[in-house]
Amino acid sequence: KDIWTTPEWEKREKLADCEWLATCTALNHAHLAALAPPGRVELVYHGLDLLRFSFEKTEKQTKNGNDPDNPVIILSVGRLVEKKGTDILLEALARLPKKLHWRLVHAGGGPLKDQLQRRATALGIAARVQWRGARTQVELLAEYRTADLFALASRVARDGDRDGLPNVLAEAQSQGLACVATAISGIPELVEDGRSGLLVAPESPAAFARALATLIADPARRRALGEAGRRRVRAEFGLEENIERLARRFGLGSAVK
Repeated sequence: KDIWTTPEWEKREKLADCEWLATCTALNHAHLAALAPPGRVELVYHGLDLLRFSFEKTEKQTKNGNDPDNPVIILSVGRLVEKKGTDILLEALARLPKKLHWRLVHAGGGPLKDQLQRRATALGIAARVQWRGARTQVELLAEYRTADLFALASRVARDGDRDGLPNVLAEAQSQGLACVATAISGIPELVEDGRSGLLVAPESPAAFARALATLIADPARRRALGEAGRRRVRAEFGLEENIERLARRFGLGSAVK
């Protein structure tokens, strides 16, 4: 978040002093490269450990939101802070058609937990929301594999803080989950709207609700988007491919044997 909350003069000063700098999204790279001497800024995605997040093909039920006893499970993962937009997600869920049956599972703790739980109650959806709190990586992987759909309503916080490219989106896609997210920061670099997920404008519960409703009711499209996302993560966002760039910057040989 320092990229977006640090004064420009300070960033110029630091970029002039360093030998090189690595940043994790193309958006960040364009911003910082414009402030730095040529060739000083390198784009290096975080990269996902695809051995740890191995894909296990499962025959998921073809839920379409019609069965109250078998609701579509929507997973969201992130700290309960302003920039994650969990309040926007709750507002969107409250706008879904009454005929659709769903359940939200949220993983992650944070300072806004009590406030958001009260908001869910005020919106009349508290019974459909499960707050899991902080999860280990093993527990989180199980959540991805159980879910039918992933949602993250990231926004720019009032102090300028924002996500770069949330790792949880790559993790969700690695497990073949279709994602609904917002088109901010580096998210469109990973989630291609209409091809490997659905993107909507930030701060728009109505648009987010429409995207969720579309995928809740269409399991075939969820599978198609999820599979496209899984292939893209494996092709471009693996750990090994990206760590090679850092290895070269440090003057090392191949980091991957």
